[in-house]
Amino acid sequence: MENQELPRELGRALGAFVTYLSAERAVSRHTLRAYEGDLRSLLTHAASEGATTLTDLDLGTLRRWLGVQSESGVARSTLARRAATARAFTAWALRDEHITADPALRLKAPKREQSLPGVLQSQQLTRLLTSLEEAAAEGEPLPVRDRAIVELLYATGVRVGELTSLDIDDLDPDRRTLRVIGKGNKERTVPYGVPAAVALDDWLRRGRPKFTRGNSGPALFLGPRGGRIDQRQVRSLVNALFDALGDTSASGPHALRHSAATHLLDGGADLRAVQEILGHSSLATTQIYTHVSVDRLRKSYQQAHPRA
Repeated sequence: MENQELPRELGRALGAFVTYLSAERAVSRHTLRAYEGDLRSLLTHAASEGATTLTDLDLGTLRRWLGVQSESGVARSTLARRAATARAFTAWALRDEHITADPALRLKAPKREQSLPGVLQSQQLTRLLTSLEEAAAEGEPLPVRDRAIVELLYATGVRVGELTSLDIDDLDPDRRTLRVIGKGNKERTVPYGVPAAVALDDWLRRGRPKFTRGNSGPALFLGPRGGRIDQRQVRSLVNALFDALGDTSASGPHALRHSAATHLLDGGADLRAVQEILGHSSLATTQIYTHVSVDRLRKSYQQAHPRA
């Protein structure tokens, strides 16, 4: 059903909406694919109910579409995202006068599950970063690069896509700040500390020149063939390092972002400052890290207090 050809008008609407997202909303390729997949699923479901034009879409169709997915075991977080896709699409259709009323105004989806993100303990990070420093001391470009990548991910809490998009000119070594282009093409400035500054300087002096090729351009982090490093390479690197630790269930570069946020708050950082550093559009998104900190505090209390 998902791969069936859509009625002509629905297919055109899908293409026009994807073009709009790409041209005017500046969403990432990953987000664009998610939107397109969600919308194709919705329109395929609508077509199976007899819809051939956007005016055939109604609230009942949208609710039944989400209901079918819920019954098939789709996660609540995915249902929430798909409902958001439907609302964005119908709002666009109304704005561009493809429809005269928005059927998704009263569309609701289950609230996202607020699971606590994977966070590394400070001593685990110390072990990890020490091992990277020792490997980089040999001077081979790959360990020098890997150390700089992990130091910067933890120091700044940037997303992996933001990290791989960095150019050399995005660094301000004198102020120890980083210019980051985040979601929605929003720019922010993020500080980083001395260890990350040392690792970056080492990479730029000793590591990067050995990887530089004609295709390198201004990219901050390069692969051995000289091209800009991609997200898959960074994920593989970080997961291998976590596996080597052996005592953490954390996975992926996002765990370093979670750890940076949690440790900032544990150290007394202001919640709004952390929100700005992470590039969250909503303070509510940042507040999940306060739950992590409180959970740790509760565990420490129960372990240490005689009448806990």
